[in-house]
Amino acid sequence: MSSIPGESLLQQLNWRYATKKFDATKKLSAADWAVLEQALILTASSYGLQPWKFIVVTDPTLKARLRPASWNQSQVEDCSHLVVFTAKQDITEADLDRFIARTAEVRGTTVESLAGYKGYMMSDLVNGARHAVIHEWAARQTYIAMGNLLTSAALLGIDACPFEGIEPAKYDEILGLKGTGYATISACPVGYRAEDDKYASAPKVRFEGRDVIDYR
Repeated sequence: MSSIPGESLLQQLNWRYATKKFDATKKLSAADWAVLEQALILTASSYGLQPWKFIVVTDPTLKARLRPASWNQSQVEDCSHLVVFTAKQDITEADLDRFIARTAEVRGTTVESLAGYKGYMMSDLVNGARHAVIHEWAARQTYIAMGNLLTSAALLGIDACPFEGIEPAKYDEILGLKGTGYATISACPVGYRAEDDKYASAPKVRFEGRDVIDYR
């Protein structure tokens, strides 16, 4: 497999920023969105369980309804695609059975051969102490997906703005999530920066490596 030069990766990570103002006239091409969609699907998760659903909003009317529930942030309406990250509210044996069946299908093996793996997950996520905070566990998984989306978008020269400045309960209501088993965690508008977004040229503020990385 080929890889991109490290310099190119760091260049794009320095280029990206939390876009404060999108150009509402610019939309992602179908090909570029297809890549980002696959990046979301390929995101890593604990056990590979993928306890999430990504809701992609492109309808202008729906984005306008979500704006008041997003602290009135303009990015919600002006972006090309609004990605809403939702997490499962519970993990049950049925969820594990579904995942095990999919694993057997993809890898050409039997459900029976994966019984040990299912049992391990059952003892942790369903019957173990973690189940008391299972929605929080699932919510943390969604941030892996958001980080993957941000990096993938940057590598494609696409802008994004991760934010938690939303009212999750209102998102759930507007998006019809009540009763589905999923709840809103965060959102991320994706698109192209406006030319007059002053934050695009602002120096990136990060602590020195010695302040955040500790080698042992």
